[in-house]
Amino acid sequence: MPPTTVTTRTLRTIAGADVQVPDPDCLIHLQFRRFAGCPVCNLHLRSFATRHDEILAANIREVVVFHSSAAELRKYEGNLPFDLIADPTRALYREFGVESAPRALLDPRAWPTIVRGVASAVSGVLRKQKPAPPARPDGGRLGLPGDFLIAPDGRVPAHKLGRHADDQWSVGELLALASSASH
Repeated sequence: MPPTTVTTRTLRTIAGADVQVPDPDCLIHLQFRRFAGCPVCNLHLRSFATRHDEILAANIREVVVFHSSAAELRKYEGNLPFDLIADPTRALYREFGVESAPRALLDPRAWPTIVRGVASAVSGVLRKQKPAPPARPDGGRLGLPGDFLIAPDGRVPAHKLGRHADDQWSVGELLALASSASH
């Protein structure tokens, strides 16, 4: 069961910085993604990176959790403009009720994005711009996404537990939820 409030804690980013959750000065969008190098996650996070200025202007801090090690995250995701958290033991995943299941990849609604993500990954590898996605990712391939909007007082005014690998908030959905939470 997802929490309705979040107790204050400090998370360590892969860059070694500390992030306070909740943040007393802004909303936090706590994203749970799959493994470092995940083609679906990569497409999703690039859409957030492209609109990062809008997200910041809405007073939202992006904190992204992966069930991979910090070393794997640095290899694949290190250039993202967000706070990246390694959680290879999945402690945060369990706390927030974010699961793994075969439906992550078997749900037909995820297939178009899986195809686009794999095509993008192959293109990046062939152009020598990205390493190939891991053959055996940390924590496996069956992780489901999760999104949590956390208010400065620790309340969780909105959350989404994904039903398949591509079931997460878009930037537009996040901005609309944040606007509602701020009023």
